[in-house]
Amino acid sequence: MLTSDDPSPSFVTNPHGRSPYLIVGDHAGRAIPAALGDLGLSAAEMDRHIAWDIGVAGLGERLARALDACFVRQAYSRLVIDCNRNPDASDAVPAISDGTTIPANADLSRAQVAARRQDICEPYQARIADLIEARQARGQPTLFFSLHSFTPVFGGFVRPWRFGVLHRGDSDLSRRILALLRASVGEAAGDNQPYAMDGIDYTVPLHVDPRGLDYLELEVRQDLIGDEQGQDKTAAFLAPIFREALAPR
Repeated sequence: MLTSDDPSPSFVTNPHGRSPYLIVGDHAGRAIPAALGDLGLSAAEMDRHIAWDIGVAGLGERLARALDACFVRQAYSRLVIDCNRNPDASDAVPAISDGTTIPANADLSRAQVAARRQDICEPYQARIADLIEARQARGQPTLFFSLHSFTPVFGGFVRPWRFGVLHRGDSDLSRRILALLRASVGEAAGDNQPYAMDGIDYTVPLHVDPRGLDYLELEVRQDLIGDEQGQDKTAAFLAPIFREALAPR
């Protein structure tokens, strides 16, 4: 499906960063393959949270610099294929998202879905796996840091959280980051809020479970990081917390 004129499914910043943090952005991009046109959506719809995790690309780049960490981000819109879903799941290529119908995703054949999986999702996940294996080969530890953002209002509910730490109750890193965030912002740091890590999440278990890695999935409210100034401010707030989480106890 992709041609030489389409962007690569993944972009890597600072691949040899010395930090143990490996930052990934499953929904950081909103590109659309040329073969799919505009998915039948207006530019205004593509600006919404349904198309991408607003602010994650910029925040991830800033955290990579501040922490000397590697950041790998996915280039294509989650409406083309959601790389944080099992590729075989019914919602991996959504027909409707937050009330918006995606015309180009209606009545797709198995072959059409498979083309998106093979050209976008699989190469992106393979790039992450390659980075982890390269780190292991040079004796560098990996703490898997999945970065997402969430819309401030969903279904009419104004979400009170600034940050959310998603986990399965089996992550020391998640516990440490949550405690440090709550020491600073209190209950505005959600524990499995506004989402809980469950069987829907794909990227974290795909990479951490076979390798026994510790992990964190961090959600950041989009109004905090919707522009460069907000991304600068949020990165400056988060970077010391992530450094402190590495300190021996």
